[in-house]
Amino acid sequence: MNAVQRNNVTITGKGSVTLLFAHGFGCEQNMWRFITPAFAENYKIVLFDYVGCGNSDYSAYNVEKYSSLHGYAQDVIDICKELDLSDVIFIGHSVSAMIGTLASIQVPGIFKNLIFVAPSPKYINEAEYFGGFTNEDIDGLLEVMESNFDGWASFLAPVVMQNKELPDFTSELQESFCNGDREMTKRFARLTFTADNRDDIAKIKVPTLILQCSEDAIAPANVGEYLNDTIKGSTLVRMEATGHCPHMSHPRETIDVLSKYLQDYAY
Repeated sequence: MNAVQRNNVTITGKGSVTLLFAHGFGCEQNMWRFITPAFAENYKIVLFDYVGCGNSDYSAYNVEKYSSLHGYAQDVIDICKELDLSDVIFIGHSVSAMIGTLASIQVPGIFKNLIFVAPSPKYINEAEYFGGFTNEDIDGLLEVMESNFDGWASFLAPVVMQNKELPDFTSELQESFCNGDREMTKRFARLTFTADNRDDIAKIKVPTLILQCSEDAIAPANVGEYLNDTIKGSTLVRMEATGHCPHMSHPRETIDVLSKYLQDYAY
């Protein structure tokens, strides 16, 4: 099976420069739908679903491969190689920021730029690091997933989306959490919320944009500052957008920030 089929890759746009959009945990490529049309005239747009999400081929799931975020990074690399993409600008939401980081380290030069939307290299607090959650918080979250998956999704979706005036997006996110294979989703959640990629982000060698949302319960403000301090040559933009999914809740601001960065820094 090739990567295009496995990851349900879709390609649109007219440009010669590629924007590769990678969705976050429990999401799927359609959640970029408010953003991509703004770039389709000038860029090639590549979208995909991680295995176990959206319309990916669930039969391609391998427990050993996807026991690490490196397995998901390999899929990103496979997509780029199969489509013969070069000078790619990788745009990753949430955990995909770290997946893109791993891919960029494994294959230097695969990306020209990295753009992180609401990223975090580690969600769990440590002595001199504040990720927003305690070990007990994450253990409790994962335990609820095991005992009451639907209840977990209904609890987490509004925390992630946060914008109460946009209930349809909260419902969409909750539905997305539940639509994927539940065992695959549980494993992906454990990887996402227990990962520590702080050493990896220090190895980034390409210009990087960090989009930090306001009032983000998943990736608080100091996390964006930590990333900006750690990644050489990075640019931090503090958005007015609230919550963890600005590409859905605040698409106009997200488009404006991306457009300005692409114009000023990427090319």
